[in-house]
Amino acid sequence: MLATTRSFTLDGLIVHAVSVEVDVTRGLPSFGLVGLPDTAIREARERVRSAMVNSGFEFPMRRITANLAPADIRKAGPGMDLALAAALASASGELEADLLAGWALVGELALDGTVRPVRGALAMAEGAKRQGLAGIIVPELNGPEAALAAEDAFEVRSVATLAELGRVDGDKAPGRVPEPMKLSTRSHGPDLADLKGQPGLRLALEVSAAGGHGILIVGPPGAGKTMAARRLPSILPELSREESLEIARIAGICGSGATPGMRPFRAPHHTVSAAGLVGGGSPPRPGEITLAHRGVLFLDELCEFRRPALEALREPLEAGEVTISRATGSQTLPAGFTLVAAANPCPCGRGSSDPLCECPAQAVGRYRNTLSGALSDRIDITVAVEQPGLEAMTGSKGEGSTEVQARVSAARQRMSVRLGPGRGNASATSAETAEFPISEGASLLLIDADRRRAMSGRSHDRVMRLAMTLADLEGTPEIATGHIAGALQLRRREGGS
Repeated sequence: MLATTRSFTLDGLIVHAVSVEVDVTRGLPSFGLVGLPDTAIREARERVRSAMVNSGFEFPMRRITANLAPADIRKAGPGMDLALAAALASASGELEADLLAGWALVGELALDGTVRPVRGALAMAEGAKRQGLAGIIVPELNGPEAALAAEDAFEVRSVATLAELGRVDGDKAPGRVPEPMKLSTRSHGPDLADLKGQPGLRLALEVSAAGGHGILIVGPPGAGKTMAARRLPSILPELSREESLEIARIAGICGSGATPGMRPFRAPHHTVSAAGLVGGGSPPRPGEITLAHRGVLFLDELCEFRRPALEALREPLEAGEVTISRATGSQTLPAGFTLVAAANPCPCGRGSSDPLCECPAQAVGRYRNTLSGALSDRIDITVAVEQPGLEAMTGSKGEGSTEVQARVSAARQRMSVRLGPGRGNASATSAETAEFPISEGASLLLIDADRRRAMSGRSHDRVMRLAMTLADLEGTPEIATGHIAGALQLRRREGGS
């Protein structure tokens, strides 16, 4: 007898629909599994056998052939265990054939029949909805995540054990209707008021949050670089529901452990590889820049990172996405993150202005050359900091995150009206930048700076984007001379370049 159920498999961030076909016929007992399964799926034969027996089903001692269609797509992970067991029970006559018609099933089986959670429940539920199915049955622990995709014409149900598939309440599908998880749209994190004695750094963080500009903080240990970076998420604008769902979807697929609905904050160690940072492997897997999508990527001790890993950031910083190409195909992964990098001025950390610094000029050059000019040019803001004095450290706190976030959100709203929903000035094209009104004095100042600094076309555009953000923070419709001067100061490189 032949039976078919529906399920899904993950390929990076892509969800593929899979038809699980099971045929039970006479012959010597065997269990064949075809359709490009990986090792985890091939091992499902033993999990399904034990789970069915321990759940009260009779495992058919016949010739069993299971096919995962379409056959030309590689299937990975244990998420099709539940669909395979359901199809096998239907083919052997232990479940009604029409019981699960129009429903997808995902879940890993334990040997005792417990249904374990899988990665990507929300993405699979959305895939089932796009397929026009009636609903999806997921593990109980995945229920709140998958329920975010539920609507009037699409239902999500959860089960804790395989045995629940045989318990039907009238004409309803098995399982329970889970409550969807609550998505937080507010920004969270330590309060910016804790950052004392760094007015220039506070301004740079506000501009970075408002426009989505990358920022490099250079200073000695103890100057507050890491403290500042960890407070950036608290002043970022609130997320829309679509953005919250996107973050929850990526976190669910990658198993990153991020809090659903909150802007991610990723801080990989400096030993991370290029593939770990931007994504890679075979099949391609998302890297840290995708896990930081719509959030913050913090690179502490920037000059300790491997140069190939840092150079791999150049294209994603420009495009807001990364394309991973392999012989078997390619994937384009989202990478709309805000980069915050921190570095010491020299290997010892003190800097040449400190009399205790004994770093040779050659060693300082090698240390700084880890950050190439091409990548440095793509980081909008560079701010130098010093250790704050005792008076500043013991003084009163500055503005808190709530007040700063209000200005940031107002500025981002102006950008959204001009550029489109969810976009900041850091993503503005040259044509969009050219359309922003600029005063005659500001234009002359920018021309003079172009001549004196010999700025590249990219640097020119980034100065304009920073000036636009400063204007948006002030609520003015035109770039003034002070905005260009402020933008040039935020992009100041050592040596006045």
